[in-house]
Amino acid sequence: MIAAPAEASPARKIRSFVLRQGRFSPAQQRAFDQLWPRFGLDYAGTPRDFDAAFGRCAPRILEIGFGNGEALLHSVQRDPARDHIGIEVHAPGVGRLLNALAGAGADNVRVYRHDAVEVLEHEIADAALDEIRIYFPDPWHKKRHHKRRLVNPDFAALLVRKLAPGGRLHLATDWQDYAEQMWDVLDATAGLRNSAGPRGHIPRPDWRPQTHFETRGQKLGHGVWDLLYLRP
Repeated sequence: MIAAPAEASPARKIRSFVLRQGRFSPAQQRAFDQLWPRFGLDYAGTPRDFDAAFGRCAPRILEIGFGNGEALLHSVQRDPARDHIGIEVHAPGVGRLLNALAGAGADNVRVYRHDAVEVLEHEIADAALDEIRIYFPDPWHKKRHHKRRLVNPDFAALLVRKLAPGGRLHLATDWQDYAEQMWDVLDATAGLRNSAGPRGHIPRPDWRPQTHFETRGQKLGHGVWDLLYLRP
């Protein structure tokens, strides 16, 4: 059976997510049983030797909150020269991705099922990442829940530490007020430069596929904002 997530750190009481188990199919359970040893990384709270984990030294992309893994799978197949690390807390989505990765014969990807902040703080060395991607994080749209949003000044400073010079940070959201908050935070973060200028955004790049959910939202008139920041 899937392992329970690790206990929350007492020093970090506000999470950017709530664990909702959702429907967990027998195929997803088999994915954990059979494929986790191949693709999974168990959180240990100590610096990770990713060269050993991947069996090579290559630039690395981290995707935080990969959901069902559509964008991560697309990138793994499109960009085999770089290694990919995915983080997601919800087991059904992780199970779906594990099955998809096995079907694609991927070997340049490893995944965590753990809190992204703790992985960044304790397992990933400073300046270790070529790129960080955060696509459609939970908007926590009620004002009283905005404190749970992932993108905040402390988190932005942590991302800067983990990016190598010349690296980039790519975010996407379909909530305008969250895009506004991202601009407020990231445009003011030392060590980041908005590639489109202050409060600017870019067209969806080819390395981010358009998801079914995104297409449905656009048909309903929702906007989508892609923000690309560079680490000088």
